[in-house]
Amino acid sequence: MDIRDTRPPNDLPRFTAAAVQAAPVYLDPAATVDKAVALIAEAAGKGAELVVFPEAFVPGYPYWNWTMNPVQGSPWFERLQRASIDVPGPHVDTLRAAARQYGVVLVIGVNERAPHSLGVLYNTLLTIGPDGELLGVHRKLVPTWAEKLTWTGGDGSSLRVHQTPLGPVGALACGENTNTLARFALLAQGELVHAACYIALPVAPTDYDMAEAIAVRTAAHSFEGKVFSVVACSTVSPEIVDAVAGEDEAVRALFARPRSALSGIFGPDGRPVTEPLVDVEGIVYAEIDLNRCIQPKQMHDITGHYNRFDVFRLEVDNRPRTPVTFTVPHPALPTATTPEEDA
Repeated sequence: MDIRDTRPPNDLPRFTAAAVQAAPVYLDPAATVDKAVALIAEAAGKGAELVVFPEAFVPGYPYWNWTMNPVQGSPWFERLQRASIDVPGPHVDTLRAAARQYGVVLVIGVNERAPHSLGVLYNTLLTIGPDGELLGVHRKLVPTWAEKLTWTGGDGSSLRVHQTPLGPVGALACGENTNTLARFALLAQGELVHAACYIALPVAPTDYDMAEAIAVRTAAHSFEGKVFSVVACSTVSPEIVDAVAGEDEAVRALFARPRSALSGIFGPDGRPVTEPLVDVEGIVYAEIDLNRCIQPKQMHDITGHYNRFDVFRLEVDNRPRTPVTFTVPHPALPTATTPEEDA
């Protein structure tokens, strides 16, 4: 080793991360995936090795849950169900191919159809490796407030940190980043890079500043865990406003509220690495040096010396939950025979 190189021999990864702040092509999964692929190519062209997209990016967020009563919103649930994607499926294959082509770790939010029920949709985060491998399928544990009209909660089996060439990567969707135990479960698995995926929420209560709420939660996780956080939030396009608000001027005014979206990259000191992006579409880039996570851990390592595991204990039930279990395997179905065979 060159004696002028003062880095330790077990130097941690250094790389460029990209946080995408963009709107989907609303309720059009194929066009939204195409847009995502173009944004992946753009980010990779600027050196990004980690690309994080917003929550529910494919094919969009169910804003009608906040602006309509459940009866009015019911036809929209059917529209979203028909526009959601299967995991695995062709849309996921396209995203995997893009991650492989551009050599990036990709985190992206999708609406996932359940294979067993037409009434079940999941708010899902996909984590894809630079070789195109689907590393993780995390289903949001608890849909937030009005979201319960659309999404079914996931289970603990997907609360995992994934080993990547860029380091250990974990991901949570929007309000999950408020859940202290969910965040701790990732940190305790050695998470060093946290993907926090959000949606723009201008239709929240009038005293709620979504951009500030995102910044507070992201800074808290980064500072508490001494990790880097890449936070990606969607934007609200005129197409979304026209689709959901129509001619209702009161609802259109809600969608026009500022400070509904923030994307950026935060360091282990809880501060933004570079200036976050607020409300407008774009991509935020920043250099991540995981070596910066070491020294802060000496002061506060909440998954190590700065905890009392003889006093506190977190148990995560990570068993997959299925709608039915059978005590014995199903017997094979009888093979149909022709009359000639029966004779």
